[in-house]
Amino acid sequence: MNIYQQIEKRIYSECLIIDKVVNRALLAWTEAGKHPDAQSLYLDSVALNLHGFYTGVERLFELVARHIDGSVPSDKNWHKNLLKQMSNNYKNFRPAIISQSIFLEMDEFRRFRHVVRNVYTTSLAPDRMKTIMNNLSATWKQLKDELHAFAEFLENQISEANSGPNTVNTTT
Repeated sequence: MNIYQQIEKRIYSECLIIDKVVNRALLAWTEAGKHPDAQSLYLDSVALNLHGFYTGVERLFELVARHIDGSVPSDKNWHKNLLKQMSNNYKNFRPAIISQSIFLEMDEFRRFRHVVRNVYTTSLAPDRMKTIMNNLSATWKQLKDELHAFAEFLENQISEANSGPNTVNTTT
């Protein structure tokens, strides 16, 4: 199995896992609204699952950067630069994996993930989470469509490589 096949397979398998993480975040968000006395516990779950959502997507982006692009950003802003790299179209190499609108949405999730990693969960602002949660379903749907489109691009590249030049001799 070549690297394109591995990445294509990984995209589909990670998307299934991320689906579950997104659904867990949405469920916990709904439950937080139903149980004000235990809201902070549900918000902890939301934060953890949002962290998992972004981290899962970023893992895919790192895989593409390392094995297709040939470089993963390594500076102090590497998380944002990786996201930007995935929104770049490399002519005759690979299309942009994510649109500009998804880049902007995912940058919000990246920032939120940074907050989750660097503050106590008691410091999380439910109002900030509300904005992100209101965008989660639509963002994930569009992002998943874009990831699947990239997986199809990889599949087409594999098919083209396997078919090679036409070797049928039509001369008599």
